[in-house]
This record gives sequence, structure tokens and C-alpha cells, in this order.
Amino acid sequence: MDQFVLNWIFIGASFALYIGIAVWARAGSTSEFYAAGQGVHPVVNGMATGADWMSAASFISMAGLIAFTGYDNSSFLMGWTGGYVLLALMLAPYLRKFGKFTVSEFIGDRFYSPTARLVAVICLIVASTTYVIGQMTGVGVAFGRFLEVDNTTGLLIGACVVFAYAVFGGMKGVTYTQVAQYCVLIIAYTIPAIFISLQLTGNPIPALGLFGEHAASGEPLLAKLDAIVTELGFAEYTAHHADTLNMVLFTLSLMIGTAGLPHVIMRFFTVPTVSAARWSAGWTLVFIALLYLTAPAVGAMARLNISELMWPNGTSSEPVSVQMMEDEAQYDWMATWQKTGLLNWEDKNGDGKIAYFNDKNADKVAEMEAAGWGSENELVKFNRDILVLANPEIANLPGWVIALVAAGGLAAALSTAAGLLLAISSAVSHDLIKGAISPNISEKGELMSARISMAVAIAVATYLGLNPPGFAAQTVALAFGLAAASIFPALMMGIFTKVNNKGAVAGMLAGLVVTLIYIFLHKGWFFIPGTNSFSDADPLLGTIKSTSFGAIGAMINFAVAFMVSKSTDPIPAEIDELVENVRIPKGAGAAAAGH
Repeated sequence: MDQFVLNWIFIGASFALYIGIAVWARAGSTSEFYAAGQGVHPVVNGMATGADWMSAASFISMAGLIAFTGYDNSSFLMGWTGGYVLLALMLAPYLRKFGKFTVSEFIGDRFYSPTARLVAVICLIVASTTYVIGQMTGVGVAFGRFLEVDNTTGLLIGACVVFAYAVFGGMKGVTYTQVAQYCVLIIAYTIPAIFISLQLTGNPIPALGLFGEHAASGEPLLAKLDAIVTELGFAEYTAHHADTLNMVLFTLSLMIGTAGLPHVIMRFFTVPTVSAARWSAGWTLVFIALLYLTAPAVGAMARLNISELMWPNGTSSEPVSVQMMEDEAQYDWMATWQKTGLLNWEDKNGDGKIAYFNDKNADKVAEMEAAGWGSENELVKFNRDILVLANPEIANLPGWVIALVAAGGLAAALSTAAGLLLAISSAVSHDLIKGAISPNISEKGELMSARISMAVAIAVATYLGLNPPGFAAQTVALAFGLAAASIFPALMMGIFTKVNNKGAVAGMLAGLVVTLIYIFLHKGWFFIPGTNSFSDADPLLGTIKSTSFGAIGAMINFAVAFMVSKSTDPIPAEIDELVENVRIPKGAGAAAAGH
């Protein structure tokens, strides 16, 4: 069967399933729209949270960023996994015990201030909208390739699908849709990885194959990869080359940003009890681990396959010829991806060969010139976001596996996009309209305003997704930085300290504004291309990139909040009692006092 038809069958069937589930589980009340009626089983919620968590950044982009950088980009894995553990242990059970629908509502009540709630809404919308841009970028990449349309058309199709099931289904519809999406994305991610691991190492478990032997050469796989990339003038794959300070700040920013992301925190309000929230968090970690243990192997094996395709007879021989790329089936994937504009090559010196190497390495350039292959890298474009989607084609796997990966990539992007849009709509309708503008609005009116605000958010995210500030994972990293600098400190101080309302508001504003300005200085004002004053290659502050600044923003938030709180009135007695009640379980008072 033709690959295009297979893609349509797999993608069409999965979309029909998602929309069908959303119609079946359509929200009929605000409780069902915001929190699925708080009746979701912990295992089901764990699977839905896993899908919500593993976005286009995890599925589509992360392995590509690891593949082309190596060890230094393992910070994505460490930051996101560590952040989820932090969220599960330090925040989720306490927030669930508080019993509110939204993060903003918790901040408003804990800091006894409508202003604090409003500022939290602003922080949440800014972080979530930036995050959605990354998801829509992934949607455009996946649709563009597998439906063989341009990136813009793919983005518009994806926006319509999200609109269809998120706007009408609410949290109840999205929860059960995300369970289906998790099943699709994890199968789609692991099956190609198993095939490729068997091809290269003979081991069906990719995480073990990564540390096993390369079947063709008998060398350890990572040693083989290190040898090839260094021979091509690139940095050693398994070694640390990046700036350590920036790497630490980036990992920390991803960790605490994770713990401050509202769309994940909201999932813990959908279960019936605090105990169920803890179980749900544990199950989510299991479901996340299945993909995160596989991603490093996917990145390394893909990099090895690509390098060997570009130098079919070894790096000491000659590069692949244009004729070979046009005639041999194993290179068909390159011509297909070239149509999307995300992959390109050019025979710059007219020798009929496509030489792939690091042309920033002077020694390698001199060596290539001496060999007659020219002084410039001729694989001129390889977008990091295409690697996982192209992986089955690179490894020459069956057509049904390619179609399955297409469906999985879209499931990952759409599931997180839906969760983020719910967070935005609940912030606008529940916290802004009902909480501040029109407290007496009817439940029907609130539900309508939630759906309208979600539709507007989809339109804004789609527009910004056409010109994203980076690859999907890089854009998502910016969103994590904003959440780290604004929301996470407020949640931590709300649960574990006696910071007052003035301190919380000042801290959130300081963290958000400083981080946002730093990002805009490097990525362009409001992400408009060409309006930046610095770049991540040459940052404003030493070696600290815009994606790493969230950790600095969080420190500023904490410092400002504590200073302002110390110099103003203490929190009221009833809020003090509320904090103690949330933090220490009922019946544990005597035990706590005994220590």
C-alpha cells in the first residue's frame, strides 16, 4: 500500500478515536470542564498526565537535540524527569488537599488577595501560551511531512483538530482522549526504537542496546559513534563540552519550571482524594519513564545511522554521491523530507558528492579540502525536530511503522496542547471573569466564556507557531523558564512559608518581568524575528542563555518576596492556620509537635 495512504489511515483513525471520545465524555458542567468531576481513577489519570506531560518537545524534538549534541543535551532528560519528581512529592498532594480547581485560585486564596490571583493568571497565560507555540510547531512539522502539505497548512489542520475535541470536551473529554493518545504515542515511539536497536545491536531493549555492542563492528555502540562524529570534526558525543554553569542553570530551570506548569498540576485536581493524587503521581512517573529511558538510545542510534548514510563506505572513503541519493531506496526519505523545507543539501563544489562534516572545525576543513571534497558542509539543513519522525525511514522500517510514528507524534503534540489550552481557558474564565470581573456569572455563562477563551488561545498559538522562536524543545524550554520564575516560587512559598500577599505579588511580577525581558532580548520582542539585541551564542550575562534564565528569575522571585514580606504586615491568623492545615495532615499535629 502507498505510504501516503497508510499515513492517512493511521492518522485519520486516531483522530476519529480522539474526537469520538471527546463527544462521548463531553463536559456538561464547570466541574467536569475544569476537573473531570474529580472522579478519575489514579491509573487512568497517570496515563492521561503522561500524555499531557510528554509533549511534542519530548516525542518529536528531544531525541533530535540529544542526537546532534550528545551528552550536553542530556540536561533535557535530567531537568524534566527531576522536575516531575519534585512536582509529585512537593506540590501535587498539598495542592490537591487545598481542593481548588486551578493554580491561580490556590494563589488567590492562600495569599488572600484578588491581585495575587490576577498576577498568577497573567503568569500562567504567558507561560502556557509560550508552551503551546512549541506544540503547534511540532504539529506543523508532523502534518507537513506525513500529509505532504506545507508547514502552514499542517499547522492549520492541527489547530482545527485541537479545537474540535478540547473546546467541547473540556477536562473530562481531554482526560479520556489523552489516555488514548498516550497508548498511541508510547507504542509509536518504542516500536521503531526496538526495530533499530535490534538492527544495530541485536538487543530488543533500546536502553540496553545503547550500552551494548555495535553488531557490524563488534565495538561498543557509543565508542563507534564517538569515533565517527570526531572523524567528521564534531565534538565527542559522550563527553561534556558545554559551559557547566549554563548547563546547571538550564537543568534547574527545567526542573522547577516543570513543577510550576499549571496544565500538569491541574491533572491532580481530577482524582477523588489526596491519596489518589499520590498514586496518580507514581503511575505517571512509570508511564513517563517508558519514553524517557528510550529517548537517549533513539538519539544516538539515529545519529549513527545518518552519519553512515552520508559516508556509506566509512569516513576515510568518499561521501555519498548525488546519483546514489537519487537512485537508491534507502535515501528516499531525504527527498520526501526535502519537500517540507526542513531538510536540504547542496552540491556546492559541483563534484557530484554531498560532503557532511563540521565546517566550523578548521582542521577538518583543511583535511576535506586536501581530499577534494570542498570546504563547506553540504548537508545544509537538518531540522532537529524531524529526526524522530524520520527515524523509521532512515532505518528503512516497514510503511506501517512510519505511519504509526506519524500518529504518535501528532498525539504527543495535540495531547499537551489540549492540556495547556484548558489551563489558559480556566485561568481566563474561572479566575479572571468569575473571580474578578463578573462573580455572579452563571455556570452556563462561565462554560461559554471558557470555550471562547480556549478558541482565542488556539488562534494566538497557531499564529505564533508559524514563526516559533526555536525548535519545539527550545521553545518549550522558554515556557519552563517563565513558569520557574513566576509560578513555582509562589506555590512553594504558599505551602511551606509564611510569606504575605504583598511579597507574593512583588515576587511573581519581578520574576516574570525580568525573565521575559531577558528572553525577548535574545529571541526578539514578542518573538518577532530580527528584534533581538543578543543571541544565545553570545548572551547578555556571561554564558547564561535565555533558556537557562528561569532559574535566575526564580531566585529573584524568592528574594523579592521575602524582602517585601519581611518589611510589611504578617499574614492573618486564619491564613496561618490554613497553611498549617494544608502542610500537615489531620491527626499528625501531635507527632509534628513531638519533634
